Amino acid sequence: MRFDTVIRNGTVVTASDTFVSDVGIRDGRIVALAADLTEADEVIDATGLFVLPGGIDSHVHLDQPSGDGIVMADDFDSGTRSAAIGGNSTVLAFCMQEKGQSLREALKIYHAKADGKCHVDVSFHLVITDPTAEVLGQELPALVEDGYTSLKVFMTYEGLRLRDDEILATLDTARRTGALVMVHCENEDAIRYLIGRHEEEGKLAPKYHATTRPVAAEREATHRALSLAEIVDVPIVIVHVSNREAMEEIRRARQRGQKIAGETCPQYLMLTADDLDLEGLDGAKFVCSPPPRDKVSQDACWEGIEQGVFDLFSSDHCPFRFDDPEGKLNEKGKRHFRWIPNGIPGVATRLPILFSEGVMKGRIDINRFVAVTSTNHAKLYGMYPQKGTIAIGSDADIALWDPQERVTLTNEILQHGADYTPYEGQDIQGWPVRLLVRGQTIMERGSVVEAGQGQYQSRKRSNLIADTNSGASVRP
Repeated sequence: MRFDTVIRNGTVVTASDTFVSDVGIRDGRIVALAADLTEADEVIDATGLFVLPGGIDSHVHLDQPSGDGIVMADDFDSGTRSAAIGGNSTVLAFCMQEKGQSLREALKIYHAKADGKCHVDVSFHLVITDPTAEVLGQELPALVEDGYTSLKVFMTYEGLRLRDDEILATLDTARRTGALVMVHCENEDAIRYLIGRHEEEGKLAPKYHATTRPVAAEREATHRALSLAEIVDVPIVIVHVSNREAMEEIRRARQRGQKIAGETCPQYLMLTADDLDLEGLDGAKFVCSPPPRDKVSQDACWEGIEQGVFDLFSSDHCPFRFDDPEGKLNEKGKRHFRWIPNGIPGVATRLPILFSEGVMKGRIDINRFVAVTSTNHAKLYGMYPQKGTIAIGSDADIALWDPQERVTLTNEILQHGADYTPYEGQDIQGWPVRLLVRGQTIMERGSVVEAGQGQYQSRKRSNLIADTNSGASVRP
């Protein structure tokens, strides 16, 4: 058997196994896992390297409308370039429905933004902001059949958030169609009340973003989202959990028998609210929602990764430039934390941070790393086993990792559109040195060598959704 590419002498890692094997690739897929594969047009020597499934970042915001005069720092070109630098072979971005807009109209716009510009594979989650009878009764069921099998709803942000009855109607449509719903859980009414109190007291600096979005506002909304899902009897994903209290709501829901997936992000492992309390306006760099908490919350989120409360480790990459009138330091943002765009960059740093802080420091093993950064994302969002693993017949989406490579994080090496990284100066051990997407080398040693090769991926239904024939379901 002759191959297009053979990866030799590496240690192959999946979510369940670690073994020494060569990997044979033909026509973009893995066709052989065996020793001493030699007949190939290209042979890649992976001696001393881990051969991992390419990362799948299922929580990424790119080229998204962000308010009057505000421009997101990454389009699909720069965002997927940065994703490749960080060892990701697939990103799932959000397609934001604006008020009064049909879902198909929104998708048409986002496909135009992405087509021909992506360096890794991409798929879309739908964001429902206007759940009209037509959207829920006609558009969404048809789009689920077309492979748009996940959607997101917000419980915060005026203009985006849904009322409880609208969330229930959306969840019920998801139950009937087999879609999977992601929920951003924060209590908007509580947040608005606290913002008013802060304004009365003249507390407008960036650090007050964190105190107007307390743990209790996230915990309450998480409990409410889980209760609404229980009423309708549908699985949901609780995204970007920042603290123990919200995490324990997920744990208790599972004990009640609910099918729930949980997600956390690097900012909740590495940052705290103190990062927003910097001289001048530098704290604006760290404004995101939910905000970073404290060291106790960091420890809780690590526990959630280690114990399986969190199935997913995603970046929530939502980049804005800092020193820019269309970014964090817009004129209104300089005067009031309320107008600082919410979000931080992180698509390139997600995997190296977890590898260095998790695997290399003994918090998790490398199989758990693969699970929470790739395999579970593929299973949960209907891409497995095409993606998310190294197996015969799977796409040859492969990241080669050097566990001895030491890197100091600087904004320059990440190649995103933002003018800063919140992790500047952090020392990392373990780094992706080569990335293949469907068998083609896309990134090598910090450079994207084959640009614009990413493809849009239609998806199946989630494995968290019950099989309508057998009644069986499988969690990641």
